[in-house]
Amino acid sequence: MIVGVFLLIAWLVLLLKYPAKALPVSLAALCALGIVAAVVAWQQTRLDHQLAGLDISLNVDTRQCPATTPLFVTVRNTQDAPLITLSWRTAAYFPGDRNDLAANDYSRPQYSAPHAIPPGEAWTTCLPVPPLRDGYRAETLQYRAEALEGSFD
Repeated sequence: MIVGVFLLIAWLVLLLKYPAKALPVSLAALCALGIVAAVVAWQQTRLDHQLAGLDISLNVDTRQCPATTPLFVTVRNTQDAPLITLSWRTAAYFPGDRNDLAANDYSRPQYSAPHAIPPGEAWTTCLPVPPLRDGYRAETLQYRAEALEGSFD
């Protein structure tokens, strides 16, 4: 923080003392910073669009999954690029409600796909249900993957 303040003061002194030389350099640096910011924003928007295009289904299914891991998860890669990494947080909702019923504590698990998923392919597995607030049963709730983080090739 102190280094940043020192650099800002030094830049202002140079700009006031030598405006003919400091102004063009400052404008060039500002343009370069703007270009870098635009590229980063474009890449993040592209990644967010790709992650939003994934088909993720989470359902309690005691016929296909054991009792210890009853949450049947299907992740289908509908994008043109291979999905390299994916992690998410599972939220639980009562049908028609907008309150997340999963316990919001530090023990709440973060789920992830163990391997890359090629375009057009799907990955399925059984996972444990996140800890729920008192008074709710897992089979009466709807589940959604939220806070998606991932990367594509």
